[in-house]
Amino acid sequence: MEKAIPQLEKTKKSQATNWEIFSELIKLRLTALVLITTMVGFYAGLNSETGGLAKNLIKLGLALLGTGLLASGAAVLNQYLEREYDSKMNRTAERPLPSGSVGPEAALLMGGAFSVIGLLILSAWVNLLVAVLGAITLVTYIFVYTPLKRKSEWNTIIGAIPGALPPLMGWAAARGEVDPFGWTLFGILFFWQVPHFMAIAWLYREDYAKAGFVMLPNVDREGVRTGRQAVSHTVFLIIASLVPFTMQLFGTAYLFGALLLGIFFLVAAVSFSANLSRRSARRLFFVSIIYLPLLLGLMVMDKLAI
Repeated sequence: MEKAIPQLEKTKKSQATNWEIFSELIKLRLTALVLITTMVGFYAGLNSETGGLAKNLIKLGLALLGTGLLASGAAVLNQYLEREYDSKMNRTAERPLPSGSVGPEAALLMGGAFSVIGLLILSAWVNLLVAVLGAITLVTYIFVYTPLKRKSEWNTIIGAIPGALPPLMGWAAARGEVDPFGWTLFGILFFWQVPHFMAIAWLYREDYAKAGFVMLPNVDREGVRTGRQAVSHTVFLIIASLVPFTMQLFGTAYLFGALLLGIFFLVAAVSFSANLSRRSARRLFFVSIIYLPLLLGLMVMDKLAI
């Protein structure tokens, strides 16, 4: 069977190490992405008034610690709530809770503790605004997006909101405010998630349907709307990625790099929409995970002082 999406190696319960169990429980790769986007948002927010990175290393470290704990806690709580549904899907049946590697009570305690400690760190040692944004992220992810996955195909769009908040949290940690510059980073992450998740949902549409999740590809069996969503949001992503240049947040190198990456992404989205095959979905997924770190790297390399 093809492994279309990279994920932690699934091992039998008796063979899994404590680290493998823990890293899958906190969704290590997703949490790492949250930390990277938070860090880029923080770096982009630094200016002459805030001082450079060296002056703000402690604040950055505390922001990443609090955000990392919050993201880990949200991941654990999400799996706690979805443990019965995860047991019905091939790709998630070996996760710690459905496999029995971790008990539900322990997961609930861990997820709650991580989330609360993360929010306390952000509010006490970074600033209250970041903590509020973090709380919104947690509440939206756990109490809106998670139950919505079993009720409405709009869950992907709603779920993109908490997924796009980490760079805005990083910006707020550096600046102590949320302004239009920070919202441009939110917009980029928001639009990026839709084609990324449409590719995943198309690849695993049978698995999602078996578990009772209402994803767009399950409702849109012909895939017309799925392909249209992937293409339209990629176009919106390209537009959103150019806005920071017009606001003089990033320079000319960023402009040309963002354009080239956007075209590359759009070609993959159009191909997916036209073919709606596993191959085109897999290609769109991999292009999406190549696109984001390269775009974030351009932001770091070509940041202007504002």
